[in-house]
Amino acid sequence: MSSIAVIGQGYVGLPLSLIFAEAGATVLALDVDEAKVDALQSGQSYIRHIPADRIRRAVESGNLRPGTDFTTVSHVSAVVICVPTPLDKHRQPDMSYVENTARSIGPHISAGCLVVLESTAYPGATEECLLPILESTSGMQAGTDFHLAFSPEREDPGNPLSEIGRIPKLVGGLTEACLEKAVALYGQVVQQVVPVSSCKVAEAAKLTENIFRSVNIALVNELKVIFSRMGIDIWEVIEAAKTKPFGYMPFYPGPGLGGHCIPIDPFYLSWRAKEEGLTTRFIELAGEINQVMPDYVVAKLADGLNDFGKPIKESRILIMGMAYKKNVDDMRESPALRILELIHERGGHPYYYDPFIPVLPKTRAHMQWRGMKSISWDSVSLGQFDAAVIVTAHEGMPYQKLVDSVPLIIDTRNALVDVTPGKARIIKA
Repeated sequence: MSSIAVIGQGYVGLPLSLIFAEAGATVLALDVDEAKVDALQSGQSYIRHIPADRIRRAVESGNLRPGTDFTTVSHVSAVVICVPTPLDKHRQPDMSYVENTARSIGPHISAGCLVVLESTAYPGATEECLLPILESTSGMQAGTDFHLAFSPEREDPGNPLSEIGRIPKLVGGLTEACLEKAVALYGQVVQQVVPVSSCKVAEAAKLTENIFRSVNIALVNELKVIFSRMGIDIWEVIEAAKTKPFGYMPFYPGPGLGGHCIPIDPFYLSWRAKEEGLTTRFIELAGEINQVMPDYVVAKLADGLNDFGKPIKESRILIMGMAYKKNVDDMRESPALRILELIHERGGHPYYYDPFIPVLPKTRAHMQWRGMKSISWDSVSLGQFDAAVIVTAHEGMPYQKLVDSVPLIIDTRNALVDVTPGKARIIKA
């Protein structure tokens, strides 16, 4: 079993580090965040769906070795990069995390080392962004002196069926030798490795997967708005349509897109297409539809409050769920943050409840809400709210108490379909 370094110990890097460590590899779990490294060294988990005892066992075995010293990559045969690749304020790829990582490890990688990028990027990024920095800082040539590959992550946090070892792993290499090295690496821990002809194909496949979801979610979000005006329940329509055993796949509407992939990845391809003098009208339209969903939700909230003779201004609004999807403690790009801001901008008093996120963490675009705390859950505090908005439908949420206590509920997830009617007027959005 090989020795590897995994750089970036977040939702992608930590599970990858663990599966290699559990298979017997020596894994340098590297990150610039000292708090994360300290937690790992103490056997603690900062990601809800990863048990602390799993980390502790890996550390105690000596196979998982957390650290912040990137020079230690000189001791490994493979380096896997799992750092963020966000968009900047102009919706252009921010590759600075990848570039800084390349500059940090380049002088220290050894001859014959395999470097794999798992961070989502535009087609061509591995060769155009990562390769030249590694070559200039290492003094070696990619494909000859060291190996280079791209293998997109396929994590689905919160999904118990999402296990790295069982999900087919795409791999594209700079050369045939690079591909062979990468296939051999992942073959140690993944049941099925799927080789493709180039890094660009693997990069494009990752974007295609998430653009597919973005476009189809945008479609049902648009249908939701249309059918709502017609007095038709989109959720019932989807349940009816999915009885067709061919030619249809159900996608579900919501308050907007969140997470580290679907809201971001389509714009990577849009940006790259513009570099080629092309436009991506279909992809960009889907992005626009999904991005205005928080505004649609707040408009529904305003209409509902108006029926009670109240404006949003000075109303106390409870947001149910701040995570971007159910059963995770991940808030990246969560539409709940935008909904919270819209309520605040209209003079309302927003609060939130999320058992997975007791305190709002630092985010790039919503710094003013850092440190905001989830309310405690009891009937006395619930009675103080004028309305609630269900944004994230975690399993086990006490919705019955909600409908018995709050006069107006905006349900963006069809979460109350099986709840006994109570005090609340329920509006789907």
